[in-house]
Amino acid sequence: MKVAITGASGNVGTALLRRLAADGVEVVGICRRLPEPVGVYADVRWESLDVAGPGAVDRLAQVFAGVDAVVHTAWLIQPARDPQELTRVNVSGTRNVVQAALRAGVPHLVHLSSVGAYATHPIGGGRVDESWPAAGITPSQYSREKATVEARLDEVERDHPELVVTRVRPALVFQRDSGSEIARYFLGALVPTRLLRRVPLPVLPVPQRLRFQVVHADDLADALARILDVVPGGAFNVADEPLLTGRDLALALNAARFRGVDRRLVRALAALTYHARLHPVQPGWLDLGYGVPVMDTTRAREVLGWRPAHAARDVLVELVEGMRDHAGTPSAALRRRTGLVTSRTGT
Repeated sequence: MKVAITGASGNVGTALLRRLAADGVEVVGICRRLPEPVGVYADVRWESLDVAGPGAVDRLAQVFAGVDAVVHTAWLIQPARDPQELTRVNVSGTRNVVQAALRAGVPHLVHLSSVGAYATHPIGGGRVDESWPAAGITPSQYSREKATVEARLDEVERDHPELVVTRVRPALVFQRDSGSEIARYFLGALVPTRLLRRVPLPVLPVPQRLRFQVVHADDLADALARILDVVPGGAFNVADEPLLTGRDLALALNAARFRGVDRRLVRALAALTYHARLHPVQPGWLDLGYGVPVMDTTRAREVLGWRPAHAARDVLVELVEGMRDHAGTPSAALRRRTGLVTSRTGT
């Protein structure tokens, strides 16, 4: 099997490289800034390519020629203060990948979507399967663009039945080596991550009724590898268990206890500090976190035979320790954090 992966040096792409290397799969890795060809990045044919750049469709079609599948993971989360750049890469870039796959006659496109593509779901309303509307949550640019791409894929499936499209909707994707990346994306340069878990916290304020799902990057990579074997089409929710709450976050951060804070206050403070440039996180991320559903992963288990190898609580601790230790890899996306950094990152 021969597979092309966009964003291959990022969080998900790196984990997928590990998984496919174990299976002896030939990989073409595509990213803007090539990683050092060592370790997991060594046995890959690399192509330096901006999926939204000039001539991208022609170049991508050449790279995709003869592959059995394209796994599209390239997606920008930062720079949040440049929304046009996010749209250029995420929406226009995905359109280019799809057009190139069609032009090259690729039989299978695997698109990495997100729990963030789903429409708002009430807290306590139970878990949802893949039939829940992927209409997005309006205040979040990330969510709007994930939903926009999914709507485009609906059209592609209708108009091009020769291309099997499989969508994967994971929870928050973490691993130790994503520690520096996640810190850059969501904490900014001023948070002293070296103190995480080393300094006990007497109390951790968290939004009231906080609940969230995570998945280890290796568990997600296993699901993706199974999809490449089965070529099922449709959508798959992917998340580790159990569902996490504020208590789990407090334990991961070595806090003695946690205290629920009114979400409106948290949202107002987040907006104030974002506009004061104290952190790089658009306030819409909180709206997304409050509104996304809790996913049911039955389809992945039944169709793919997928079973997570990691417990969600352990994944969260692994991430926090990776942030504390400035963990990373020799790639631009997952580079180790050193000193004060900016938030302009991507794959």
